[in-house]
Amino acid sequence: MRPRHHPVFSSSATGLLVTCLVELAIFTTIFSLACLASRPSREDLLLIWRPGWWVIPLGIGYSLLIRIAAGVAIVIIVVALIGTHAVTADSAQKFITTKRPDVGKLIDVAAMRHNPTYYWLTVTMVSFVVAGLREEMWRAGTLAGLRALWPRSFGSVRGQLMAVALISILFGAAHQPLGRVGIVVAGLLGLFLGVIMVLHRSIWPAVIAHGVLDATTFALLPFALEKLQHFH
Repeated sequence: MRPRHHPVFSSSATGLLVTCLVELAIFTTIFSLACLASRPSREDLLLIWRPGWWVIPLGIGYSLLIRIAAGVAIVIIVVALIGTHAVTADSAQKFITTKRPDVGKLIDVAAMRHNPTYYWLTVTMVSFVVAGLREEMWRAGTLAGLRALWPRSFGSVRGQLMAVALISILFGAAHQPLGRVGIVVAGLLGLFLGVIMVLHRSIWPAVIAHGVLDATTFALLPFALEKLQHFH
């Protein structure tokens, strides 16, 4: 009998909520202990709300730009590969349908289709709190740690951008359940979000951008995967 593979965030609304709370509790504990040990300021952790009321529209705008940039990059790469005969149109199509990030290992797409509570928990709590807020606080904390340990290397804006690039590698690797393509996509996403954070000296535009990006992805996911099954 083949073992059943359960998604990381459970297949039931109750399980999803419990998993989110556990993930947040673990992160909060570790993050709090790290803060007690290093005593960073709100400025160090980029927790200042900048740039005022622009945070939300900027976050939404950045999420749209990231999605457009990703789509354009994929089209350019596929067209270039087909144009140079590195791959055929059929093989490119097969790659798109078979090597896309395996989001089914994270959430239950069938549950999103049939369980409204599960759907809205994914679009709100998973997207904005577990992913958006938690992951951007982790990114800001890691960046603050690198600045504190090696101020000459990572204290300047250029150095912080270099640190963001290093952090994005770890961020991508943490998304191993999504497969190799998912790791690359997550790493690039982490790079974009880290750059936003450094440029605005605040996590909040990146939090909003991350949350909106994940929320819109999850919201459209059941429909998109259903269409991809008929993509021949």
